[in-house]
Order: sequence, then structure tokens, then C-alpha cells
Amino acid sequence: MKLTPVMEKYILHWGEMGTRWGVSRTVAQIQALLFISSKPLTAEEITETLEVARSNIDTSIKELRGWKLVKVVHLLGDPRDYYETMKDPWELFYTIMEGRKQRDLDQTMTLLRECVLEGNADKQTPTEVKRRIRDLLEFMEALDSWHRQIKVLPKSTLLKLIRLGAKVQTFLGK
Repeated sequence: MKLTPVMEKYILHWGEMGTRWGVSRTVAQIQALLFISSKPLTAEEITETLEVARSNIDTSIKELRGWKLVKVVHLLGDPRDYYETMKDPWELFYTIMEGRKQRDLDQTMTLLRECVLEGNADKQTPTEVKRRIRDLLEFMEALDSWHRQIKVLPKSTLLKLIRLGAKVQTFLGK
């Protein structure tokens, strides 16, 4: 696949953003390449386009598949595996958010619940520390509840909500 300067700029930037989000540069660059590709690509095509070692491509694709951001597709008469990602930014966002929720939020809430329960019986932990942990758990549970409510809304409703922005405050009252 021949990259234009714009395509290269996008892929390189997405790779840099990936490192800030906690994924490797190559993982993010592969996802970016597949996002802008008009057709599914083989690992060989990805390797040639990004000029990255094949072993790194294979490892990165495995990670992307674990995040459910890349899937394998097959073309009639071709035994090779091809890879593609979703093209809808909303679908990407939802998939990433769900993955983050499962990997980060759910595990953290489990740990916080354990800390709250253990803290109830623990006389050594200061009351203020127990309160802060409980407050953090309540905050994260509120985020989790909000996430469950938001993820079932149609895109059109979400767009309206996003475009309302700070106007929601006027609707809700100061």
C-alpha cells in the first residue's frame, strides 16, 4: 500500500497517541493503517507498508484482536489471513471504551470494594483514608452506571447530547 504524506502523517501521529494511551506505537499504527485502508490487508502488506519487523506485526495484531479492534477476514480463493478494523469512529470508540472498562474500571472497582470491606474491620487504617477509598469507589460506580446508560443510546441521541455541551446546565438549572 502506497502512503501519501497525509496518510503517513495520520499513522505516525496515531502511533504517538497510542503510546500515551498505554499501547505500543506499532499497535496504534497498525490500527490507523487498517482504519484508512480501503481493503483488508495481510500481515505482509502491513509489514511492507509500515516497514516494521514481521514478528512485531504478528504480536501487535494479536493485541489488537484481544481488544476486538481487528478481525481476521478471508477472501475467496486466497488462503491467507487478512485483517481489517471497523471504519465507524463511534464503533471504535465504543469498543475501546468497553475494553478499558473491562481492563481498568472493573478491576479497580473490585479492588476498591475489597479495600472498603477490609477497611471496615481494620482499626489501623485511618478513618479519613477509608472515607477517601469509599468516595473513590462511589465515583467509579457512578461512572460505571453512566457508561451502562450511555452505551445503549442511539448515536443520533448521543450526538445531540454532545452538541448541547454546557447548555445542559441551563436545562438542569444552575
